[in-house]
Amino acid sequence: MEKNPFTHLVMEDAQWCNNLGFNDFEGMNRILRDGRGVSLVNLCEARHEFCFADIAWQIIQNQSVKIVMMAGPSSSGKTSTSLRIAQQLKVHGVTPKVIELDNYFTDREKTPRLPDGKYDYECLGAMDLDLLNENLIDLLERKRVELPRYDFHDGKKYWEGNYMQLEGNDILMLEGIHALDPAMTPKIPRDLKYNIYLADVSSISDYDKHIEAPDNRLLRRITRDNLTRGIKPEDNILRWKDVREGEFKWIYPHIGNADFMFNSTLPYEMPLLKYYVSPLLKDIGEDSPAAPEAQRLLSFLERIDGLPVDAINAIPCTSIIREFIGGQKLFREF
Repeated sequence: MEKNPFTHLVMEDAQWCNNLGFNDFEGMNRILRDGRGVSLVNLCEARHEFCFADIAWQIIQNQSVKIVMMAGPSSSGKTSTSLRIAQQLKVHGVTPKVIELDNYFTDREKTPRLPDGKYDYECLGAMDLDLLNENLIDLLERKRVELPRYDFHDGKKYWEGNYMQLEGNDILMLEGIHALDPAMTPKIPRDLKYNIYLADVSSISDYDKHIEAPDNRLLRRITRDNLTRGIKPEDNILRWKDVREGEFKWIYPHIGNADFMFNSTLPYEMPLLKYYVSPLLKDIGEDSPAAPEAQRLLSFLERIDGLPVDAINAIPCTSIIREFIGGQKLFREF
């Protein structure tokens, strides 16, 4: 039987939660009721910062690495993580330059279709791999490259004078669901790439009975999309099955290619997300097809105390969770 790639992360998280003083909902509630919410936030954020620094250090120690590839499932915090690692790389005098893979979709008429006739934007065939690899090779050869911008409304790429050229200690960073699939960058030698996978695991014991491992990502997604994208919680719940199927098909098979697996889950985030998500889930009508799932999510959120206001205020603007609740301040250029 194939070894579970997340086993070591679960063990690490169990040890971490034990260090924090809890390993179940009851213990977490006790921490919050004892007025230790701010300390919990500070410790969790310090641990994340330590991980980002560790990843950056490993990258710069391998002098052959020219491209950092990052993949992870929906709402695992890829954008925030890439920017936090970029900050740590700059501490060491390395300048990261980001290639946004969303600009390398193929023209819509060339996009593969699903059996029901809909466009399959999640498959590898939806990417213009020839152009991507051509641009990457040219960049690694220090050539000046004009990068495309993909217009999702028109379903076409445009060139608008967005040029990039690597200089000095520059390094490329790419993040997307196919980033760890060797078939996406077949023309780039493996030793030039450093692969990072973002996981979403937790060892808190009540999960087995009340919540599945990906549910905190669904809570993140519901919160973010309601806040910034105008997507209703009901729609997110109903789409989640398709999202998960895409993850099993396109992301999980390539976890073994990761050089570093980073667990983006924060132990304090469920007490935090409870404030944002519970009212949204309660607004879903009983006759909605999303109602049973909404009630399941509410059933475990009711077992968790909310994060105190002073602890919420202590969450830094650079935190991964700020990507989902708002108030984030991270910049690609410094």
